[in-house]
Parts: sequence; structure tokens; C-alpha cells
Amino acid sequence: MSSARLAAVEDTAIGKSVDSVPALRRAVSILDLVTNSSDAMSAADITRAMSLPKSTAHGLLGVMVELGLLVRKQDGTFRLGPHPMRWAHGFLSEMDMVSVFRNYFASDTTLSPYTVTLTTLDRHEVVYIDCRNSDQPLGHTFRIGMRLPATFTATGKMLLSEMSEDKLEALFRANFPSPLTSRSVKNLASLRQELADIRRRGFSIDNGQVREGMICIGTALRDHTRCAVAGIAISLLESETTPALIDSLGETMRKSAAILSEQLGHNSSSRIRVDG
Repeated sequence: MSSARLAAVEDTAIGKSVDSVPALRRAVSILDLVTNSSDAMSAADITRAMSLPKSTAHGLLGVMVELGLLVRKQDGTFRLGPHPMRWAHGFLSEMDMVSVFRNYFASDTTLSPYTVTLTTLDRHEVVYIDCRNSDQPLGHTFRIGMRLPATFTATGKMLLSEMSEDKLEALFRANFPSPLTSRSVKNLASLRQELADIRRRGFSIDNGQVREGMICIGTALRDHTRCAVAGIAISLLESETTPALIDSLGETMRKSAAILSEQLGHNSSSRIRVDG
């Protein structure tokens, strides 16, 4: 697959201009205003501080209360709502994972010859939240924030293997991703077979489905909930691999994932719960 097309897949459709969403900008400014104010703020206070038309301010505040972004107190003033706290929790959890990932692979040199990536699942895509690119050229560079279809990546396949049939069906029955290479899995039936193999084997393999000539081997990280919360993978050139090496690296990845999962709070003696 060409680098230009791969870059296009990675890009998200944010829109032609961020200025086309002034309501979102105003909502974020209101959250900042309420959060940073030393005094409780009423609708009138917010309207004046933001220099907004009264109808616009009241409309925004009403929607923000409805969505849990703000809470209207009995005296009519506003405070931060519970919804941003859920975002903060997710952000901090992700940062914990990144810290654990970096510390582990900085001290463990077993996998140092290989590129190592950390991803989370966002519906039908994986999002790369950290990576350690090796000095060996792969013909592909992983970047933090990059997105790829979960169906083709090693970490995505691993995380999808944890998913219930109903969830898998809902995600991909009507909208299966277009292949990135000639080896990319073509449909849901073929993906199901791959996922069954992953469950038996205990690790996943991207055999050139993201980039021809590149092999990736993935495993899942679990936290205290016993659910798979992220995936880790190593990447290397297909020309450097043998079936025996893939099996050996897969087992090494399983052991690394077990250590990392314990640091994230997973009790390895507990029965694994499959999400969904």
C-alpha cells in the first residue's frame, strides 16, 4: 500500500476548518471559565464574561447541563458536571498505561531489536498511544495518535478477539474496512476465523495486512477489571522471520503482557472476563 494512501487512512475527518464549529469552542470556553472562576457563576455572569447573546448563552448552558458537562445548583449558579470527570479518568488511565509501557521496555532488552507499539481500541479502529521505533528500517513509521483499522493490525485483532459476537457483528457486518494490502482480511467471516485462531494461540499476527513485508505480533493488556484495555505489538520485517521465531516472539509477548497487566492491577490468578 502506498504511503500516501496509508496516511489518508490514518487521518480523521475533523472537517475543513475548526472555525466551522463555534458552538464547540464556546462550550469549551465556558467549561474553562466555570472551572477557573473563584466565585460561583450564574447564567448572567457567564453571558457577560463570554460576551455572548443571551439566547446563545442560555441555549449552550441548557445543552451542557443536559449532557452532564455542567450542573445547575439550586441558587442558579453552575459547577463542573460529572461528564468531564469521566474523560479525566480515561485520560489518566491511558497515561498510566503509557508510563508502565515505557518503563518496562526501557528496562527489558529482550525485545529491543523490534519496534514496539501500544494501542487502544476505538470502535473499529486502533489508536496508537505510544511507540518505540527500532533502528531497523521497516518501511513504515508508527506515530502517536495514528489510527488504523483494527481488523488488519496485530493489536486490533487481539482486542477484537476479546469481543462478543454481537459486538463484532454490530461493528463490521454493514461496514467492513477496505483492504490496505493484498493480504488484508477481506470480510467478517474470514476475520472470525482469524480471531478463533488467536484465541487458541494466545497472541495475534498481522502477516502483512497493514504493510506488505512487515509482520506484527500482538497481545493484550488487562487491568483490575480483567478486561483487555490495550494491546501491545512488535513489528519486524517478514524476511527476518521463521515460523519458529514467530512462535518464540509470541510467547515472549505473552509473558511481557502478563507482567505489564499485573502492573495495571490485573490479578493473573483470576478468571479472564471477555468484554461484551
